[in-house]
Amino acid sequence: MLPKIYDTQPAILDLEAGEYFWCSCGLSGHQPMCDGEHTGTGLRSKKFILTERSIVRLCNCKQTRTPPFCDGSHAALNG
Repeated sequence: MLPKIYDTQPAILDLEAGEYFWCSCGLSGHQPMCDGEHTGTGLRSKKFILTERSIVRLCNCKQTRTPPFCDGSHAALNG
């Protein structure tokens, strides 16, 4: 299964230090974080750890080459 494009803009979040799981399938109801909806799709969440509070740009188009972080891949989708 290919991931579903959730949005063509990244989610810009101010997150506390901690462990997070990014949705790679685009099906989560809690975008951009995983809620387990990927079960049975062959896709898996991507764990990432922040060691300090950070503003992050998380990929919502699910096409990034640097998961979970946005690398600008969405620009090709905006046509």
